[in-house]
Amino acid sequence: MPNLLLHCGANHVERDQLADTTTPEPTKTWQPIPHHRLLDQVESSLGGHGLRVVNEAHALWGGGQRYFGLLELANGHSKTDYSLVLGLRNSHDRAFAASICVGSAVCVCDNLSFSSEVVIARRHTRFIHRDLPGVVSRAIGQLGELRVHQDTRIDTYKETEFTDERVHDLVIRAIDARIVPPSQVPNVLREWREPRHGEFERAGKTAWRFFNAVTEVVKGRNLAALPRRTQSLHGLVDTACGLAV
Repeated sequence: MPNLLLHCGANHVERDQLADTTTPEPTKTWQPIPHHRLLDQVESSLGGHGLRVVNEAHALWGGGQRYFGLLELANGHSKTDYSLVLGLRNSHDRAFAASICVGSAVCVCDNLSFSSEVVIARRHTRFIHRDLPGVVSRAIGQLGELRVHQDTRIDTYKETEFTDERVHDLVIRAIDARIVPPSQVPNVLREWREPRHGEFERAGKTAWRFFNAVTEVVKGRNLAALPRRTQSLHGLVDTACGLAV
């Protein structure tokens, strides 16, 4: 697949540059985690669960205050058109907690979507350094179940046909859920009607085609908001496909 893309709002960095980022001094109630330590701990836990990183991308915002990383994973079980991806998020400005986001990357277009998020040790609490190995290991331990759920979900998307009228309704719902801004509606509908990637057109008018029409558009926007947007998108499409009640 192409290199994982960190599309907007960040500066791409090599992983060894993460160790050069200054971590603020802790307080009695706030214990920031170095970006590289979170990454190292996650990779160590992945290896312990039989998973390996086959592709990665890293970015920093605000002079290193915020970090986002993407790890494409493999363990002998692989699909040809999408892969399991782990998103890592950490901040040194108290903007958000250290987090692991679980999702997928569509190989043909490198669209990203996140279906769940695990907040590490609640926030940067005073015992997070002590607890980090355990909480990361527990989070990684959920990946097997999440991967099966992901496969079932995407298979259902591919099998569920959507009419143009259904898509028009879902686009309005996507605006209401703040998944897509109103200004991007023409772009979503263009991707639905005439996908730029032939694989989606050949697959017919399905939920999978609609899902990728939306992710094709939102991937060019702020990556920091992508987990929330795509988790909401999954909820919208799951409901339309009868996966959620």
